[in-house]
Amino acid sequence: MNEAVTLRMTLSDVAALAQVQRPVVSMWRKRSTGSAHPFPEPAALEGGRELFDADQVAGWLEATGRGNNPDAVNDAAAFARMPATPAGGVEGNTLATLTALLTLKAMTGMEIGPLSPDDLLDLADECDPDDLFLYSELEAQGASLASTAAFADRLVDSAYNAPAAFEQLLAARFRAGLREHSDTALTDSAVGLISAAAVELAATLGGNPVFADSTRGGSDLLMGVVHASGEGAPVTFLTSDHDGGAGRLVRRRLRVHGVDSAQIRVEASGEFDVLGAVVHVAQYPSPGEPGMDAPKVLAAVEQLVLQMDDHQRAVIIAPARVLCDAPLSAGAAGLRSGLLRNGRVRAVVRLPQGLLRSKPREAQALWVLGPSFAEVPIADRWTMVADLTAHDLTEDVGQDLVSDIVASMGNRATVRAHSFRFARLVQTRLLLASRKSLVAAQSRGSAPSFSGAENALRVEELVRLLQTSEYGQACAVKVLPADPDTKSPPTSVQDLIDAGTLRYIKGNRFDDADLTPRGGTRVLGPAELLDPHAAQPRYVSLLDFAANYPAARLTEPGDVVFCTSPRPAALVDTQGGSAVVFPARVLRIDAGDPGGLAADVVAADINMLPAADKSWRQWRLRRVPDTQRHQLAASLARLQHGQHLARERLKRLEELATLITDGVAGGSLTLTDPSTKLAEPQTEGTP
Repeated sequence: MNEAVTLRMTLSDVAALAQVQRPVVSMWRKRSTGSAHPFPEPAALEGGRELFDADQVAGWLEATGRGNNPDAVNDAAAFARMPATPAGGVEGNTLATLTALLTLKAMTGMEIGPLSPDDLLDLADECDPDDLFLYSELEAQGASLASTAAFADRLVDSAYNAPAAFEQLLAARFRAGLREHSDTALTDSAVGLISAAAVELAATLGGNPVFADSTRGGSDLLMGVVHASGEGAPVTFLTSDHDGGAGRLVRRRLRVHGVDSAQIRVEASGEFDVLGAVVHVAQYPSPGEPGMDAPKVLAAVEQLVLQMDDHQRAVIIAPARVLCDAPLSAGAAGLRSGLLRNGRVRAVVRLPQGLLRSKPREAQALWVLGPSFAEVPIADRWTMVADLTAHDLTEDVGQDLVSDIVASMGNRATVRAHSFRFARLVQTRLLLASRKSLVAAQSRGSAPSFSGAENALRVEELVRLLQTSEYGQACAVKVLPADPDTKSPPTSVQDLIDAGTLRYIKGNRFDDADLTPRGGTRVLGPAELLDPHAAQPRYVSLLDFAANYPAARLTEPGDVVFCTSPRPAALVDTQGGSAVVFPARVLRIDAGDPGGLAADVVAADINMLPAADKSWRQWRLRRVPDTQRHQLAASLARLQHGQHLARERLKRLEELATLITDGVAGGSLTLTDPSTKLAEPQTEGTP
């Protein structure tokens, strides 16, 4: 019979077991001194930290009724420190041994605590004859293997099964400070996003899904795919044949969950081959190589790209400073440009900060790889870009982004049919020419993603469809493909101000008491800019305006009113005479020398900026040929009038629906067949 394992825990572990905040445990300890049930005394010291007997603590929680975990006694092992390692060992070695024992227990279904070290090694040799994932870990534990096996049994009893105990151990790597296992760990939201994208991409390939990870030890992403796949068709995983600790941990983790897997032979140079319809998932730096710099990351991506064909897809996460930000070193920049030219980078997505647990301030980015569309001329190829820097990865954000990513795999017709929420299509040549962030290309008034001929055909189709409605006159537009050589390059706001083409006017600071819901001069501020159709109108009386704000200015017709917070937004004040409330401001185009600027285009450029882009002086604005400015303004005015009529009609329809719903449900109205004429009421004396 093996000795019982003495479980230890810190006060932080106690808080996790009791499901309370850490200071609560200190309060319990202090207030229970001298009572009938004092908090257990420390059982040991380790590096200056007090360690407590886990069983004593669990018994104290049960006896006093403290905490929010009624199963604290049964769960104690799951929150305890790992058993002491042999002399000269490290805690990470114990993690490897415990995960190996849990895998052995899952494969055999046996209670392993009563077995001797020799019996355990014999059993391991039967389950892992080629020593691919667990034999060496058990052999290295030596004489303490039996006691560690007893602890593994207790872990399984606490977690109810071996896979759950395995996951609890990996979750504890953060509390235990095991840097080699936690430095590259992603948050659940990041893993969920990548996994969902991979599963959706696999669904487009047909057949039983196959997922590959050629990195050294990316098991979090693979397990995310397992959970995202659900209980549908069988899933197969291909993992690197790397024999380091991280690689072996991946194989144990898949095996303990009963997931089918095979190995990818990765050469020392990083080269490998995977055939067939496969979705690759990869994180760089990988758990097995946490020190990868930008050139190494991009070289690894290059190896993945070189072995892909049009039947394969890939979702890659790496630091944004490598995949999309600027500047890069000359060597890394050359590698990145070469990968973009290859044509397989279908989407570039900058993600928010906080997704890497050990470096919460380092932003991550996604590259999604797919078919190269070799038949499309290089000059016409496109890439989807998106900037989610200012978004939280909520469920709806993740779903819509995945939808955008899947759509980015399609050809021109498929892409055109999709309504993108976060993404924008940018010609790849513009990404290569940009010296700034790749995702910034979406917000700088970049060229259309399709040729002038294609856009002209689409305009004609929309006009034909809209002219069948009551708003057809407003949609009377005719276009022809333009000569691309006549296009003027976008120019920054600051350069336009310096040239005198654009004038910047500060907003006014008003006392809230002077703003009223009716009468006087219209007020424009961030609320009106962010949602002009839903914002409640605000006004300031002309008397108060003149008396209390003598330095304040009103807008002129055609002024562009804009704000930068909470996100960039703008509208064109066509009537003028409005009071602009700070932090909203005004950009005024010089009527004598507009420099190709059109107010509606300026507002459109600002409204499509990413939420995090606050540097308004660096915004780049598109310019319109002088011969087109007046025609564009007239066409947009007609379309905006049509939009106004459509919104009014929508309001009436919504009001009608509400009246009918409330009337019928409330008993004040009765619906009849619309095709039946109502009988006219008879007057007195009518036969």
